[in-house]
Amino acid sequence: MGKTKTFRSFLGALPGNIFAGFVVSLVALPLGLGLAIASEAPPIAGILSAVVGGVVVALLGGSQLTIAGPGNGLVIVLLSSITLLGGGDLYQGYLFTLAAVVLSGILIFLFGLFRFGALSEFFPASALQGMLAAIGIGILAKQVHVMLGVTTAGGSPFDLLAQIPDSILYVFQNPTIEVLLAAVLGVGSFLILILYSRIQNPIFHLIPAPMWVVVLAIGLTYYYEFVAAVPYPMGKNLLITLPENLLGNLPFPDFGKLGSLEFIGIVISLTLISCIESLLSIKAVDKLDPLKRRSNVNKDLRALGIATTISGFVGGLNVVTVIARSSVNVNNGGSNRSANLFHALFLLLFIVLFQDQIQRIALPALAAILVYTGYRLAAPENLIMLFRIGKEQGAIYIVTLGMTLAYGLITGITFGVLATFIMHVLINKSVFFFTRNWLKPNVLMFQEEDSGNYFVSVKNFCSFLNFYKLKALLDEIPEHEHVIVDFSLCEFVDHTVMEGLSDYRRSFSSKNGVFEIIGLDVHFSDTQHPFAIRKVLPMKDFLNLGKHLTKRQKTLEILAKKLNWSYRPELSSEANNLEQFEYFKSKQINYQYNVLFDETEQFTLFDLSYSEGAFIAKEDLKSSFLMIRLEEKVPQFILDKEHLLANLYEPLGYQDIDFVEAPDFSRRFFLGGKNRKEIRKWFTPELIFFFESHSYFHVETNENTLLIKGRNRLSSIDEIKKMLAFGTELTQILKKQ
Repeated sequence: MGKTKTFRSFLGALPGNIFAGFVVSLVALPLGLGLAIASEAPPIAGILSAVVGGVVVALLGGSQLTIAGPGNGLVIVLLSSITLLGGGDLYQGYLFTLAAVVLSGILIFLFGLFRFGALSEFFPASALQGMLAAIGIGILAKQVHVMLGVTTAGGSPFDLLAQIPDSILYVFQNPTIEVLLAAVLGVGSFLILILYSRIQNPIFHLIPAPMWVVVLAIGLTYYYEFVAAVPYPMGKNLLITLPENLLGNLPFPDFGKLGSLEFIGIVISLTLISCIESLLSIKAVDKLDPLKRRSNVNKDLRALGIATTISGFVGGLNVVTVIARSSVNVNNGGSNRSANLFHALFLLLFIVLFQDQIQRIALPALAAILVYTGYRLAAPENLIMLFRIGKEQGAIYIVTLGMTLAYGLITGITFGVLATFIMHVLINKSVFFFTRNWLKPNVLMFQEEDSGNYFVSVKNFCSFLNFYKLKALLDEIPEHEHVIVDFSLCEFVDHTVMEGLSDYRRSFSSKNGVFEIIGLDVHFSDTQHPFAIRKVLPMKDFLNLGKHLTKRQKTLEILAKKLNWSYRPELSSEANNLEQFEYFKSKQINYQYNVLFDETEQFTLFDLSYSEGAFIAKEDLKSSFLMIRLEEKVPQFILDKEHLLANLYEPLGYQDIDFVEAPDFSRRFFLGGKNRKEIRKWFTPELIFFFESHSYFHVETNENTLLIKGRNRLSSIDEIKKMLAFGTELTQILKKQ
């Protein structure tokens, strides 16, 4: 019976996963081509790795929502491998690199077989961000020249950055149609990617931004062919070339350099970066899962290893879990591994049926996608955020970034780990504090007999060096239970741990569990950020970030006094069970602040920082919300403005409820809920008229709690007052029901 129900559930979700796989393939096509070209590999290599990865990982993987394919993090390693091993012959270097890809796949499989997935916890969060930023700069430094139509730039990332002014001057000094067209196409494509999120038309957003770039590039060729009736003025060196007989021209790896030190170093680099990028992506996608399922990371590593080995044998690149495409999958209704499979099948269909169209895509357009990707990885906002967490986090980021650019990924992340440890030693003014306690058991867990709660005590220190011990115990606890983590015996807690505990808190809250942290009352932090380092002794303040009220905060404070309410401006990672609302099921809550509440805490108004997606696909959002505790339970419903994307609620069981007697309301609003009969009874003519005569708000209920959301930005003071008036009047109407 259980298997039959599961199969029916799978069939019911099939249309949604086919659609999600199709949308993901629209993103994966230009990214796969671009990443391969950026690595100096044949363009088809990126598509092959996505096809193999999608099929193998969908069948053998341990994650439900992840998408597999070529990754951003490996571009620098693959590029250096092809140029170094080939000794000037790029194709021969590509064949040698395929052999390295095959061997790295075997090592990745062994990593999963021996359950080394937990090794990702040994890398400090700030060091990993610095490494990703260096990868982004490396991609950007190379591809910005191609975006301008210049393919002759070369050298280290620093050399390539220094040559950017030369490429810009080249365009202005050689204003021929060929040079100008390439530059205009590249810059125009880049502008599309930047402005995409600012265009509010939901129909426009049905097509992903990278595919709009592809449409522009292909459409331009047809304009010159059919409208202008002249040859396409784009150099042959700036167009994609695919083999005519794809299956008959698959290359075979060359193992001729199997014993050389350069080859061994590349295999190790490919393996470590693949594992790190995949584990980070899996962890990030788990946060986006509306069902809050946990992935089997070791099973995923085994599947990625098998896929990478097969990919290398057929001419593809390393297969990793990719966050950008996985985020697109989640946001478009993907619910299981079949979406990964369908994305691969659609890609295969594209290269078989649309080979001519793919070869019309100019390299400047693909380079623009990679420049945008590189910028997102190395965005200055990431460094600013780390400085807000603590000055030491910004320093770790900068050290890792600089060393990675100068000496490579392995050296860079090694120095990042060392820099983190040195910072911790300096903060605690003792190296022996860590060396004498590192290998000691420092975590004790037991279940209390009277309450049934799980109590976890942590002593000495908890940092990236030993966080795996705490995680191993926390992972054993069912997420619907009540957990108390006590740090009263712990003298030092680092940023990686604080961020990790925040993830646990969200995960437990989503399953109606409780994750409580105590014992940090006597600990001090350098900043007010919830992820800042905690230490028993105080540390000096840095830049006074977040310690002075802004003009808006002062106005909110005045408003609270007029209402006789309380006001808290500081940041808090408490989510107030927001994860229980459908709006936040596929979003990640970062922190809340500027909290206003009345004496009984019936009304709570707050600003919230949350995000959709992760890493380069991550979009940070800030909005103002009003939460109202009702005296009686109300039917669970969602009320939103009627628009095309409201259909995304339907897979969750929320069909639009229309009222024949209120056609204007039905036309303007989406109303959904699982108990349709009860909702119809509650929505009286008075309540319907109330919504018709007021401004639009996203309104959602969950038992006896009402959530009202303002615009997709922070609300002004006037808008906050209108929201309060809206909520007060709505509460009075609901009391009559």
